[in-house]
Amino acid sequence: MTIATSINEKVSNTFNFNVDKLPLSGPDNLRTPFYGLFRSDNGEVVSDRSVSKRYVPHQTDDILALVEASGHAFEDGIADVRCHFHQGHYVSVQPTREYRESIYGDADNVFPRITISAGYDGKSFRANMGFYRDLCRNMAMMSMVNGTCVSIRHTSGLRTKMDDLIGTFNVLKNSWSNLTDVIHHMEATEVNLKNFLQDVYGDASDSKRGRTMHENRTEAIMRRVLRERLQSGRPELTDNWMVSAWEAYNSVQGYVQHDAIRHGSINEMGRIVKASSDPSVKRAESVLMAQLAA
Repeated sequence: MTIATSINEKVSNTFNFNVDKLPLSGPDNLRTPFYGLFRSDNGEVVSDRSVSKRYVPHQTDDILALVEASGHAFEDGIADVRCHFHQGHYVSVQPTREYRESIYGDADNVFPRITISAGYDGKSFRANMGFYRDLCRNMAMMSMVNGTCVSIRHTSGLRTKMDDLIGTFNVLKNSWSNLTDVIHHMEATEVNLKNFLQDVYGDASDSKRGRTMHENRTEAIMRRVLRERLQSGRPELTDNWMVSAWEAYNSVQGYVQHDAIRHGSINEMGRIVKASSDPSVKRAESVLMAQLAA
């Protein structure tokens, strides 16, 4: 399996620069044993940490190798990719739409997505099996579901290690069924939305600004739940605000990805990356997974 020409060009055109390792100097150009990483196209610093002389930064061809290997996690290969760069390469890999999973009738469907994270932070590369939800145009990665994340050694020259990469991504094949099993369990489990938001966000601060921000966030999340219930054909909410755990999780994840992050300052893939590491999204998953296990 190889990457389609259009996908190869999309990745190559987005990451059309090298990451150069350059020596760092002290006062009066005093030599140091440290090196910095810089983009070749605009000179921007890539990482806020220095590296050693032995460090070899990965390049676009390594990302292409990762993307190609990731296609082996899907029977029909890759249909599209989305790219983002911020102190590293991030690529969302999308299979064909035949992988659709129906959660609530035909109105609330999810599709698998693999997100590849290749930073310059000295940590392993990661590949996560997540989901894209049609109803809210929201992409999420649930870190507590077994088998949905694999690590890849941080190195360069990944093209020569293709067999190992393919084996690593094959691990993610079965994780899609694990993830959808959890999602269906969440859909079948009811939680009180107000109590859930209290568990995630806690009490408002004593300041007027803090109270206002807390109230505005709660109202925005509740409006999101009401809107999505209407769109999906779910029953109207009663005064007790009981919703499925699936709706509760997406209310926070969707709020962070679409409402809390300013759209003009970051692209779609960037919002996905930021939301995946947001503390409130992580707490939302932790709270709900604890309830599912109870």
